[in-house]
Amino acid sequence: MSDTRAAPQVVRYSERLRVPWWWWPPAMALAALIALEVNQGVRPLPDWVPFAVLLPVAGAVLLWFSRTEVRVVGPAPEDPGAETELWVGDAHLPVSVIAKSAEVPKSAKSAALGRQLDPAAYVVHRAWVGPMVLVVLDDPDDPTPYWLVSCRRPDRVLSALRS
Repeated sequence: MSDTRAAPQVVRYSERLRVPWWWWPPAMALAALIALEVNQGVRPLPDWVPFAVLLPVAGAVLLWFSRTEVRVVGPAPEDPGAETELWVGDAHLPVSVIAKSAEVPKSAKSAALGRQLDPAAYVVHRAWVGPMVLVVLDDPDDPTPYWLVSCRRPDRVLSALRS
């Protein structure tokens, strides 16, 4: 019988790429405006139905935009043989395949995502997050040359990867 429990791990850094708080009022206002238009256009419908449907839909869309999490997970002290990994959503990358890593500041983000972008790169870009982290891979079995990931505190991500 094999042991299927996951090895204990320690989260060294974690961040959820949430939308800014100020997106919520305009999103709710837009949903209310559309609900009002639907309410005026469809007379047999009770007045509250468009609002009861569209306001939660707007909230669900903003929460869906905020679902991506960036985290660096390392081995627990009792399991020194395990490896540190970078997790972005459901994708993960062991530190052993990282050749080098760097911060991409907000001012250089458009260049990194423009003509210089390799089509085989793994990109997790969120427009509302300024800086990014560039992680260059050294894995002959993986056709992905690098990861380009949005994060609010790239210095903390990089220090967690290096420690």
